[in-house]
Amino acid sequence: MDWLEIGKRIRKRRERLGYTRECLAEKIDVTPKFCSDIELGVKGMSVSTLCRIATVLNLSTDYILFGAKENNEEISSILAALNRCPEEKLEYLEDIIKSFVASAEK
Repeated sequence: MDWLEIGKRIRKRRERLGYTRECLAEKIDVTPKFCSDIELGVKGMSVSTLCRIATVLNLSTDYILFGAKENNEEISSILAALNRCPEEKLEYLEDIIKSFVASAEK
């Protein structure tokens, strides 16, 4: 296992989703120090921790462990961000996305 590369993939996704290490640590039920050690490749993790990370970051375990590209990785990142959007703001977000796509088509 290349723990350094595994940690880099986890950190990249965490940052892309806008989570702090403390936030991710809380979501996966580990200490912030252990989360840091995982991201820095200092320590490995249990299968259950790997599964919690995959769920919270919306990544496949294959991608986390081996860097195997996921189909539509960018789309899954966008969907994860959408899932964090408050329900009362979804209508505005939909308008923004439609406007963006329309302007890109010009």
